[in-house]
Order: sequence, then structure tokens, then C-alpha cells
Amino acid sequence: MRTRFVIIFPAVSLLCMIFVSCKDNVKNTDLGYAALSEGISAAVSSHAPAFSNYDRLQYIKPGETFELANIKGPAIINHIWLTFNEARPNWLEAGGSANPAEIVLRIYWDGSPEPAVESPLGDFFAAGFGIRNEIISMPVIVEGGDGYNCYWTMPFHKSAKITATNEGDKNVRSFYYQIDYTKVEKLPRNTAYFCAQYRQEFPEKSGQDYLILDAAGKGHYIGTVMSVRSRSPYWFGEGDAKFYIDGEEEPSIWGTGTEDYFLCAWGFNQNMTPYFGCPYKSMDSEEDLGVRFTLYRWHLNDPVRFSKSLKFTIEHTGWMSADETQTGEVDGHVEREDDIATVAFWYQDGQPARFTALPPYKERVLPEIDLIHEGKDLMKNLRHSPGKAELQKGYDWTGDGQILFVPSGNKAWLETDFYVEKEEARGLVIRMTHSNDYGIYRIFIDGVAIPNVPMTIDMDFYAPAENIKIIDLYSGNLMVKDYYLGSTILKTGKHTIRFESVGKNDNS
Repeated sequence: MRTRFVIIFPAVSLLCMIFVSCKDNVKNTDLGYAALSEGISAAVSSHAPAFSNYDRLQYIKPGETFELANIKGPAIINHIWLTFNEARPNWLEAGGSANPAEIVLRIYWDGSPEPAVESPLGDFFAAGFGIRNEIISMPVIVEGGDGYNCYWTMPFHKSAKITATNEGDKNVRSFYYQIDYTKVEKLPRNTAYFCAQYRQEFPEKSGQDYLILDAAGKGHYIGTVMSVRSRSPYWFGEGDAKFYIDGEEEPSIWGTGTEDYFLCAWGFNQNMTPYFGCPYKSMDSEEDLGVRFTLYRWHLNDPVRFSKSLKFTIEHTGWMSADETQTGEVDGHVEREDDIATVAFWYQDGQPARFTALPPYKERVLPEIDLIHEGKDLMKNLRHSPGKAELQKGYDWTGDGQILFVPSGNKAWLETDFYVEKEEARGLVIRMTHSNDYGIYRIFIDGVAIPNVPMTIDMDFYAPAENIKIIDLYSGNLMVKDYYLGSTILKTGKHTIRFESVGKNDNS
């Protein structure tokens, strides 16, 4: 495991899936979705009294569980919409609001004490790691990262209870919701329950495939959301997806790789389609350690059917650099230990048995892999050309502020030392501020200029490069930006990072 060093899809008709053999009030079409012949539409929402614009829950306090709906059946939920205030501080909530990973969504069918759906809200809507992200697909749409919609068909006989729990330490502010459903006279006895279950391993356990679902009973599997953070350089996605149906010792459905299961090829490009997508990718490079992905795959037209049980796993194999392999050579199919979180979606006849426990929120937060050198620490050994250097506080700077250098002449430069305690591969990221009077700089580490193209771990990061990386810090507005410099092996001990001015933007 590694550490990181930090210095449209057009509108479509949405078909709701029920996948049950229905009579009476529900008719199946050849397309596999439910078409109602009779029934009465209804909804439950956060509406306010007439002529009021306060159609929201003002707060869901830390530790509080709010009951969004308790609906009497028989009925079929066909749409859920919700939104809440943004996580960042603003005029509505000075301290910020809970993020999508801190809110847990639970759904209980027909009086069961155990939820059939249990997942962090963001992961349920295919937005992993607590990051607000737009999702455009057939059953799940998150408009602009704020309007959470799902169109999963959810039938029940007697009752449906839906709750939202705030597991964070901040209020969930301005929570709006509406749950649309259809009341029917009755449903067939074998109507399948909609189920969804979150699971994670931070990091993945060595010597065994990652478990996505272990279900007992009769049903069909309909979708996967997977979020991954790389803990090593190189590509993580060589692991095969395996479906063990009805107690098989060997899987009868055995895939060809992680990106293949998610219906992509030769890696992941950020994209969204009706049936699969990669809506979030934190870095352009797929080979840097610390890169994060969120992926979804909906089995709408190809459900995996089972009569007794279904076990769904995926290997966690991929490429590893020479310093991490037993052979001392780059290897393209070895076991990795990345951070992974999943949500399994399926229907089954009867109440599902819990196959995994939901970790509390503090355990769902990705463990820190960054070795961060803040400005206040780098000030201790700061050296520079004539001018003034100080620690500037405020704005969006971490660690008590940024180093502000105001040179008094041309050929300005600034350098400082940082220390590495353990020799290992690291991804180098530098965070820099942009403003309307900032200059243009090139960067050196230990006297060697950073090349323009990020180096991968098997290349010599310090080899002279024809194209030197130039960073223009001019911006019309104050902003902070991260620059990925590459992955390399830094030896134990002292290193020097140096910034040299090469001029200024014409607008500066």
C-alpha cells in the first residue's frame, strides 16, 4: 500500500423495473417492465401549508433519524426525489451541512425490523465518497449533483417505511423530498422485494475476492455501484467479476476484467450512459496512486437470475510497479490492496437476510494516505531572492495558510526543504494559489526541472525533459488548484523544492 505526497446524453423514456410475474392489477410487457392497468396515484412529501415556500425539513440533527414515509399497502413506489443544502458553508448554514455519505437511507418492507435497503445516500444514487456528482442513467438521475432521483420499482404488500439518518456532526439542512407511488388492490404473493446493500473494504482483504453480494432465496440481480481509490501506482482494474448461482463452487458467469464488467474498455473514461458509466474520475491519469473512480452498471435487460442463492464477487488484481512485486519487475496481473466500496441492487422473493453490517460513518471515511507538507512547516527552511515572504491566512487555505512571496526584482526564486521518512513510490501533488497579480513559474526538485508530462513510476522522473512544466498563476479570480507532477520514488532524507519565475501573464 502506498502513500501520496501532496506539496449528455439526451432525455429518454424511463422504464421502471419490477421483474415479477404479476396478475390482477399489474401486467408485464415483453420489455420486462410493469405497466399498471388499474390503481390510484399518490405521494408523500415534505410539503408545507398552502401559500408557504417552506417545503422542507429545516434540520435533521446529528444522530437523528427522520421518517420520510410510512405508506400502507399494497402499493408500488415508482419514484423517489430528494435534495438538501450543500455541504460547503454558505448563507443558509454558516457551518456547512452534512454530505451525502453522512446520510444513511433505509427502507423497510411489510413491517420487517431489518431494512431491505441500507446505504449511504450518495452511494445509493451512484455518487460515491460523499462527493456531489451529476448522474444521468435509466433508473438513477442526480441532476447537477443536487436533485437525487431514482426510478426503481418497489412493490410491497402491507407497508413501506423509509428513513434518513444523519450520522455526521453537522445538521442536514433544508431537506426536501417527494416519494411517488401507486396504490393497488393486491399484488401477487411472489412479488419480489427491492433490495440494496452497501459494503466496503478499506483496504481490500488479501487472499480473497471482494464480496459484493451474498443473498439467499430466489430473485435476480439488477445493478452495481462501485467506488475505488487506488493505493498503489498503475492500473487497478484487471479483476474479474464472478457470479456464483445457487451454490456453485465455480462461477457460471465469469467476466474478463473490471472495466469489462462495467462495459467500458481499455480503462475508464468519464462518461454516463443509460446502462453503465463512470461519472466521477478524480485525476486524468488512471495510474497515479490516490486516483478515485465511481462506476455503475445496471442489469436492466440482462438481470442475473437465481433460484436458491447468489454470491457475487470481484477480484482485486491489476498492474503493479517493480518495487512492489516479488519478482522485482512490472507485473500486469497481481493482487492489489485498494480501497473499495459497493452497493448491490437486487430483487428477491421474501425478506432479505443481512449479509454485511453497515460501518458507522467515521469508518466509511477514506483513511488518509496523503503525506502533507503545509505552508507553515515549509516556512522553517525557506530561502528566496530579494523580496518578502510570509504566511498568509484566510480564504480556502489549509494548515494555517499559504506562503505568499512578493519578489522585489526580476529572476525571482523561492525554495524550501521537505523530508521523506520512508523510501517508496509517491504521487507528487502541489497546491498553488492563483490571483490577478501572480507570476509564471517552473518547478525543480533536487535541482532537476519537473517535466511537462507527468512521469509514471517505471520511468525516470528526474530525467531531463525537453518540455519543462510551466505553471501560470494568473487568474482573474482568487482560486486554489492542485497540480499533479507525477509518480516517483523519493529516497529517505531531505529534498528541496524550488520555484523560479519565468515572467508574468500579459493580463497580470
